[in-house]
Amino acid sequence: MSQSRIDDVVGGALTWTEVDLVDIDDSSARPLRDALEEFGIRVHYHPIGQPRHIVAALGSARQIAPFVILGCHGDEGRILLPELGEPIASEQPFTGLLGPDEVRRHLRLNGSFVVSIGRETGSPELADAFLDAGAGGYFAPQEAPDGHAAFLVAVLFFYELTAGKTVAEAAERARGYDGATSMWRLWSR
Repeated sequence: MSQSRIDDVVGGALTWTEVDLVDIDDSSARPLRDALEEFGIRVHYHPIGQPRHIVAALGSARQIAPFVILGCHGDEGRILLPELGEPIASEQPFTGLLGPDEVRRHLRLNGSFVVSIGRETGSPELADAFLDAGAGGYFAPQEAPDGHAAFLVAVLFFYELTAGKTVAEAAERARGYDGATSMWRLWSR
């Protein structure tokens, strides 16, 4: 493999990895998709309108990409979901929030590495839930960065991976960019 995975794509490879981009009402998801594709990453875009879409994307028998990005909003260690009216709300596996219990009960991540860009989604409880659901690692902010910092962390993280860094090295370099990016934490087992 060359030093930069972009060189592999320039040399004829279609992509060097894949990402499932789960867009839970996050305005940075589409620009992030464009940036990742520029790095030679195949992006599977999943717009989420209801909880059962999350289960279909990350908790079903479908093959999940090696990396998952949660483009979302968070609050106190939980991911906020769109409000639904009846009768749709009563047909969901859960409503309102995706917290540790819902992650453990409904998601099956099969070794995929998860990056969350939602505020306050870096709680130890939520991180442990993603690891319990099979994630190979979890990288998320413990505090409330502005949206631009969240977008930047995701771009920096995948830029470093594209340059041949390990997940741990890429996370550390993304965290080290400035004070706003330093609130991200990496969990793994």
